[in-house]
Amino acid sequence: MNVVIAIDSWKGSLTSTEAGNAVAEGIRRAGGQAHITIFPVADGGEGTTDALVQGMRGSYRTVWTVNPLGKRAKCRYGLLEEGKLAVIEAAAAAGLALLPEKERNPMLTTTYGVGEMIKDAVSSGCRRFIIGIGGSATNDGGIGMLQALGFEFLDEEEKQVSFGAAGLRDLKEIRQDKALRELKDCEFNIACDVDNVLCGERGCSAVFAPQKGADESMVRQMDLWMEQYASMARKVNPKADALYPGSGAAGGLGFAFQTFLNGKLRPGIQTVMEKTGLEAGLKEADIVITGEGKLDAQTAMGKAPAGIAKTAKKYGKRVIAFAGSAAENAGILNRQGIDAFFPVLRECMTLEEAMHPENAAKNLMNTAEQVFRLLFSF
Repeated sequence: MNVVIAIDSWKGSLTSTEAGNAVAEGIRRAGGQAHITIFPVADGGEGTTDALVQGMRGSYRTVWTVNPLGKRAKCRYGLLEEGKLAVIEAAAAAGLALLPEKERNPMLTTTYGVGEMIKDAVSSGCRRFIIGIGGSATNDGGIGMLQALGFEFLDEEEKQVSFGAAGLRDLKEIRQDKALRELKDCEFNIACDVDNVLCGERGCSAVFAPQKGADESMVRQMDLWMEQYASMARKVNPKADALYPGSGAAGGLGFAFQTFLNGKLRPGIQTVMEKTGLEAGLKEADIVITGEGKLDAQTAMGKAPAGIAKTAKKYGKRVIAFAGSAAENAGILNRQGIDAFFPVLRECMTLEEAMHPENAAKNLMNTAEQVFRLLFSF
C-alpha cells in the first residue's frame, strides 16, 4: 500500500511535518505493509514558508521588522532558487498568533511588517515572491504593507494615516510616485487560503474581523471604510476589483497586492503542491491522508485539506482526513472529496490539554493506528 501523507499544521500544536510523522508512526504500529511518503503542506497560512523551504531545500533569512501593533520584532522568511525567490508569510509579522487575545484589535493592527520583509528581500536582490497571506491579525486593507514600500496613504492634512483599520477611516488620497522603483520588476504570487471578497456579507470585515477582536459596531464601520478605500483605489488603478475571490484575504491584503503590486491571487495549496511535487506524489498513492487542526465549513473554502482532496480525486484516490476536532458542518467535506474524516480526541480534556503538542501527536498517532488496522484487514 502506497500512502501519501499531506496534512496541514495544527495551529498552536503541531507543524505539518510533526503531524505527518505522528500519522506515519500510527500506520507503522498498525502492522501492515505500507510505503509512506510525507509532504509538508500549507495553504498560505502558518507553515507555508517551512513547507516550501523544506520541500525545495531552501534557506531562511531573519530580519528586524514590526509586529501587528507596530512594536519592533524579529521575523524570518525563506529564500529559494539560489536566493532569487522569496517566500514570505504575512503571519510572521502580522499574525493573529503573535498577540494575546486581550491585545487583538483590528482598528490598530497593521501589515507594515509584511512590507518591511518584502523591502528587505528586494534589497537583497529578490524579484520573485510567494506571499502566504493566511492567519493575519489585521483588517487594514494592506495599506500598512504598502506604506512600508513607499506608497502614501494620506489624510486630509496630507499626512500618512495611522496604522490599522483606523487609517482607512481617515484616508483621503493615495499616492504611489514614491513607491520603491524595483517593485515594477517584481512578480508577486499570492498564496490565499480563502476566496472571500473585500466588502459585504462575505467580506473580510464581516467574516474574519470578529476573530481578530472586532465587535459588531467595528465590523459595520470597517466594512464602510473598505468600500471607500476600494473606490479610491480605482482612481489609482481602474482595474481594482473588490469582488475578486481572495481580495478579502488577510483583511484586504489580497486586494492590496492585486491592485497596487499586480499580484496574482491563487489557492495557496496549489502553489505548495506545484513547488514541492505533491501532485506527482498523489498520482502514485493508494491512500491519501490529509487534515488540519479543525475541520469545518471554512476548510472547504480553499484550505489545504480541500485542495489536496480535490486533486487526489482527479486521479481517483481514496482520501482520509484527521483533525483535532470537527464542527457539525464538517460533513460538507465528504462532498469535497474527503471520503471519511476522524477527530482524534479519545477522552475528555480541556482545549489547552488537547492542543499540547505531546497530547496532539499521541492522539493523532493512536487514531491513525486504529484506522489503518481496519484498512490492513481487508
